[in-house]
Amino acid sequence: MILLLKVVQVVLALSILIIVHEFGHFMFSKMFGARVEKFYLFFDANGIRLFSTKHSSFVKKHFPKLAESETDYGIGWLPFGGYCKITGMVDESMDTDFTKEEAKPYEFRSKKAWQRLLIMAGGVLNNFILAILLYVAILAIWGQSYVSTRDNEVYVNELAYDMGFRSGDRILALDDYVPDNIYLLQAEIARRGAFKVSVLRGGDTVNVYIDQSRMEEILNTPGMFDVAIPFVVDSVPEGSLNEAAGLEAGDRIVSVDSSSTPYLQDARSVLADASGMVVPITVLRDADSLTMDVQVDTAGRIGVYTRMPSVQSKKYGFLEAIPAGLKLTWTTIAGYVSDLKLVATPSTGAYKSVGSFVAIGQVFPNKWDWYQFINILAMLSIMLGVMNLLPIPALDGGHILFTLYEMVTGRKPSDKFLIAMQWLGMILIFMLMFLAMGNDILRLIR
Repeated sequence: MILLLKVVQVVLALSILIIVHEFGHFMFSKMFGARVEKFYLFFDANGIRLFSTKHSSFVKKHFPKLAESETDYGIGWLPFGGYCKITGMVDESMDTDFTKEEAKPYEFRSKKAWQRLLIMAGGVLNNFILAILLYVAILAIWGQSYVSTRDNEVYVNELAYDMGFRSGDRILALDDYVPDNIYLLQAEIARRGAFKVSVLRGGDTVNVYIDQSRMEEILNTPGMFDVAIPFVVDSVPEGSLNEAAGLEAGDRIVSVDSSSTPYLQDARSVLADASGMVVPITVLRDADSLTMDVQVDTAGRIGVYTRMPSVQSKKYGFLEAIPAGLKLTWTTIAGYVSDLKLVATPSTGAYKSVGSFVAIGQVFPNKWDWYQFINILAMLSIMLGVMNLLPIPALDGGHILFTLYEMVTGRKPSDKFLIAMQWLGMILIFMLMFLAMGNDILRLIR
């Protein structure tokens, strides 16, 4: 059931993004009088399609004008994207017969350079607009919450410990940058190539120096930093198996069964090993140190609520959410561009984190959550937009680059050059797809 839900989320998200992206090309094509032959969700490789307005008897019978329109709207069978086939343009269909004839007024190649530029940029523009709208909606409906580095300490994994960090550190700065979200620390260290991390440790400021040769470990070892949660009792619910044990709100449990447990994360493994047993604990209550016995249930819990970390939250009115959504979109774009720079630097090993549909599926939650779905959709829309801006032939960015060259020099690239670049770009894209799918397979095997 979980697998099915993830598949549904991935397919729905990609379908929305593809339609929005291709509609950007479609919209500007229609605006400038360029004919659109096909508008397809997914690819109809070898002419095989799941639906087509020009080949559907239902559409021909009930919507004859739609069936007779110049554009065939359909759904292909190969879910690797979608396309908007514009007459007179060298694209992924590699239909180049038009190059043997004189250009017609309704063809893409007949349009002015600035018009072709907008047609090609329309998809990316739509992706960024969608991200802005989604982030505005998120901020207006749910607001913004994060675990602040100013108010919380970090709990570290083995890699972070080996690099010099300690659980209980409060992160002050990454070089000259002051971070504000604990759960973005690892990404920020990698994106900024931080050399020095200043931390507050036991009242002293300590500098942890990042060995740049370990950047690959940082990028491929998730969970370097978690929020450190002191094992402090918030309340003992009625009916708890330890209701009469003597625990009170504010008690800090500093050891369980003689094992030090300064943080809740430390206690989990100890309690799991003591499941179903009665164990001694040491409690700090104000200035006193107390010892008592508690019952551990079979799930490794003692039946108390603990105090949660400090969370920064901000609510937005609709008008306030608009500039905040724009800022969040820009920040996310900048972060993803930094990620791509890391991927393009082999020494960082960031290319190992590139993934395909499997990796995308793992990002979605195991149960339906509108907040997470919309948030992930906005992030994927930005990723799709930025990826398509890369100056790679066959991507929108490649077409935009050639058009800008024409606008600056006044020389239009020949059809032969564009066809050769299209083939080169498609080879590069297939190589990237194989890398992504290979990484997914290796992660599944591991």
